[in-house]
Amino acid sequence: MMTKNNFFLISLLLFTCSSVFAQNPERFKDQVAKINKDYPVKDNLNSIVFTGSSTIRMWKSLQKDFPEHNVINGGFGGSQASDLNFYINELILDYKPTKVFIYEGDNDLSAGKTVEDILVTFDLIISKIHEALPETEIILISPKPSVARWELADQYLDLNKKLKKSTKGKKYLKYADLWKPMLAKDKEPMKDIFLKDNLHMNEKGYAIWAKTIKRFL
Repeated sequence: MMTKNNFFLISLLLFTCSSVFAQNPERFKDQVAKINKDYPVKDNLNSIVFTGSSTIRMWKSLQKDFPEHNVINGGFGGSQASDLNFYINELILDYKPTKVFIYEGDNDLSAGKTVEDILVTFDLIISKIHEALPETEIILISPKPSVARWELADQYLDLNKKLKKSTKGKKYLKYADLWKPMLAKDKEPMKDIFLKDNLHMNEKGYAIWAKTIKRFL
């Protein structure tokens, strides 16, 4: 468990690092408000929250894929880890979920943030969740491979490696590897699992996700 001194140090580092790549989190307030309207807190306590960027938001079959669970689609398109940290109460803590699946890092890397900056933000998010909800299981979903961002593959692999390492030996922190299942035999992203933008997934792509995520439910 992180000490208060480390927590405040990380907060300071996060503020310093993120100021270089600042985006106004208030621009997501309408998306977040809609999520809270679609999933009223009082009706969805102790549910399973999926949150993060547009890869989560566009998972239209989420409830259908996991019909035996009450799942909340708390994805907000274009977000980075710092934005999730900003809205952590509205999107995670208020629901007191039993499990939280987090997908961030994809847009962060594309925006030019370093792996180290992203990891600092993840540490802060995880600390906040476990300080408020110590027995809530957090599953970090690996930033996915995509045709559109394949030139950043080495950075993605570095981030995923370090995210996975951060979960080792942690009872309530796990890592879901979606990188390998989305690669073709040539070790490059499958071409037929994406929409025309070669970034967001189609139904075939989400079927791969559902199969992997189901192991954590």
